[in-house]
Amino acid sequence: MQRLADTTALITGAARGLGAQIARRFAEAGAKVFVNDLRLEAAQAIADEIGGTALACDVSDSKAVEAMFADVAETAGRLDVLVNNAGISGLEEDAGAQQRYQQLLEQGAEPDANPRPAILSVSDDKWQQMFNVHMNGTFFCSRAAVRIMCDLGLSDAGGCIINMGSIMGTFGRNGGTAYCSAKGGILAFTRALAHELAPVNIRVNAIAPGFIDTDMTKPFEMLHPQLTAATPMGRIGEPDDIAWAAVYLASSEAKFVTGQTLSPNGGFYMSQ
Repeated sequence: MQRLADTTALITGAARGLGAQIARRFAEAGAKVFVNDLRLEAAQAIADEIGGTALACDVSDSKAVEAMFADVAETAGRLDVLVNNAGISGLEEDAGAQQRYQQLLEQGAEPDANPRPAILSVSDDKWQQMFNVHMNGTFFCSRAAVRIMCDLGLSDAGGCIINMGSIMGTFGRNGGTAYCSAKGGILAFTRALAHELAPVNIRVNAIAPGFIDTDMTKPFEMLHPQLTAATPMGRIGEPDDIAWAAVYLASSEAKFVTGQTLSPNGGFYMSQ
């Protein structure tokens, strides 16, 4: 069934992982897909696979974002769906992150006799980069998308913005203050923007994934057994668990859904 037929979608950070899978499912559902990523070659590979269009852009750069959306408007003449998926974890660069997560997840782990709060290892640059990519990127892209939807009158048919949050933005975790704060900010931004755009028929929702098996979580693969044990459904999530949620939120099936956070997490949240 062509659930997204006759729609045009832009997905940021879509060269791999969740973004790439969302792009695949959107294309299968009938959408014309623009695949954004910092790396043009990688974005082009996904675009070639799904018959889409690749766009290279740093979403934390306001001027670059405006130029990218101008290209979309000129090329497609419309934009119906924006998925703000681009993001970084920041944890793969933190030498102590895996050890802290291991201690948190293992039952009966011996506590550090002299614990050093993880916040002390978060530099100004690391903190700012996290917010530049997640919060600023989501804001810049949303603003540009709304301009297209409103100026071209496309919101009359119902525009849609989907922001990628995280379960880490709903309850937080030791060692992830920057990431959790940025993702929590995205969820608050989603609710505020949903209020603002409801009168112009643009829906805004968020997805807050649980632990999903992607390239971003590969550095913590050794923790999957503990994460699986803490998940009532007994498994780590798959990219499709998020991609199908995005298809639903982008489709007319969700035409009365706005300001919501959908969190596919296998019940992990209940275990916290």
